Amino acid sequence: MPPGGRLAYATRVRSGPELQDFGKARFLAELDALIDVYAAAMRPPPQQMPGRRAIMERHASFPSFRCVAMTQPQSGIAGFAYGFHGTDGQWWHDLVRSALAKAGGRDYARQWMAESFEVAEVHVHPDYQGRGIGRAMVPALLHPRLERTALLSTQDTESRARRLYRGLGFADLVTGYRFPGTDPPYAVMGTVLPLQPSLRVAGAGQPGG
Repeated sequence: MPPGGRLAYATRVRSGPELQDFGKARFLAELDALIDVYAAAMRPPPQQMPGRRAIMERHASFPSFRCVAMTQPQSGIAGFAYGFHGTDGQWWHDLVRSALAKAGGRDYARQWMAESFEVAEVHVHPDYQGRGIGRAMVPALLHPRLERTALLSTQDTESRARRLYRGLGFADLVTGYRFPGTDPPYAVMGTVLPLQPSLRVAGAGQPGG
């Protein structure tokens, strides 16, 4: 990686933020700023924030953890995205594998989950939304990856985020899913790597099928 942690293919969007690769050490050093972006984008109840911080700290220890962030020279972090290799024993991984098995059988779940990169968080500060930052961050996060598939979950509504993921090649695998302890239903989305923007993977199909 080039000095200073910058991606070799640093990308700029209209307002000029720069896409950078955050390793684990920088991710943890910048965690307060990342949490601020999360809070501004998601508006969670304040009492949830200590738990969210603990989750993000734990995620940094997961296999093949990677984070990319859009940094604005004058105002700091405009957005970030991170994920990691999915393995048995991870809360999200195990729940989604069970949901996929229920929807399509064990082989269906195995083909999506056996070699997967799990996109845990994608957030853009409201001041910078609508400028192409999410569309730049997700492909950068997933390039290059050795996993066969990438998966994520998002609220099961026709949101800007859902449209973004569809435009990048993700398709619905499970809809109306309720994670334990959450109220809104979620959609689990997946794609075969490398990304093929605007080409959707059939939700009833299988990777490589």
